[in-house]
Amino acid sequence: MADSEPPVSPVEGASTGDFNDALGLEFVSVGPDEVVLRLPIGPHLHQPYGIVHGGAWCAAVETAASVGAATWLADRGNVVGVSNHTDFLRAVREGTVTVRATPIHRGHTQQLWLVELHDETDRLVARGQVRLQNLETAGTLASPTPG
Repeated sequence: MADSEPPVSPVEGASTGDFNDALGLEFVSVGPDEVVLRLPIGPHLHQPYGIVHGGAWCAAVETAASVGAATWLADRGNVVGVSNHTDFLRAVREGTVTVRATPIHRGHTQQLWLVELHDETDRLVARGQVRLQNLETAGTLASPTPG
């Protein structure tokens, strides 16, 4: 994407946000059943010991789950995170991490998404679950899309 082009939002009507830009998150694919992001690792994500800060993993997990949940809910409402449980499994200092989110449960009021982060050699480096609240747009959640 050229510098003069505005960022394309992964969710209709939502901003990509400066936070995602600061992290360096790249949207690879976005759909209601899977979201894939890429996260280039660099010093801007390191904690004082030179490895990725756990907050970066949490932010990537929440972003991927939220975008997937919002894509699935579409124009029936909005979603907000209720909980984020992220486990840090392996230290990473450099390279690119792939972030993949898939739904575990999608209901009338809440969704639960699983997010796994793998390094360039496909080792699992972090894993998270995000619970999201579906916020109804007046009268739209009475009959959600099955899933």
